[in-house]
Amino acid sequence: MMSGLMLVFLFIAIGFMLEVQADKEKMRDVAAKYRDTQADINEVLFTEFENELKSWNATITKDNRVVFYAPDVLFAVSSSRIEDKFKNILHNFFPRFVKILRSKKFVNQVQDLQINGYTSSKWAAAASQEEKYLKNMQLSQKRAYAVLLFCYTLPDESIKANRKWLEDKLRANGMAFSKTEEKIQTRRVEFKVNMKSEDKIYEILEVEK
Repeated sequence: MMSGLMLVFLFIAIGFMLEVQADKEKMRDVAAKYRDTQADINEVLFTEFENELKSWNATITKDNRVVFYAPDVLFAVSSSRIEDKFKNILHNFFPRFVKILRSKKFVNQVQDLQINGYTSSKWAAAASQEEKYLKNMQLSQKRAYAVLLFCYTLPDESIKANRKWLEDKLRANGMAFSKTEEKIQTRRVEFKVNMKSEDKIYEILEVEK
């Protein structure tokens, strides 16, 4: 009797282990696809913009952020007014950026597009650290929104054709100086591509339930 129960429990344990192993393999497959797609997007972005990056004072990171530096080119001091030089850059950059992400190869992989605005930790007229933080947070949000507004309303035919998609994907975030992932320059604007890998993992878990 006892040996029979032990065999039953053994088979249950083996079945559970096989199920866990299958889940792990599915997760690995999703992670591999995510890595490959991320690398593909990165390669296409770099190929498309390689010749302009230096003149734009921009970089493309491995996690697919297109980062624009040079504060004097981006905005007027302590203002969310976009400088003409940066408007020209955005007019050149954004339609091509959208075209890449709307291509058949990537369109179903994109979760959303973030426009992130960063400021420095300085604010001359602020009386406290708390006030510096709040002032810079407000400014970074206004700047991110100003860039989103400019890009969304560009009189480019490809942008007009994709506005519905942009409404679903495009987001603006003010980061202030609270999240300085890059040590090179805190004052910057970045376009970040987020992919759907997380959603796919949740889908796998839901199916397994």
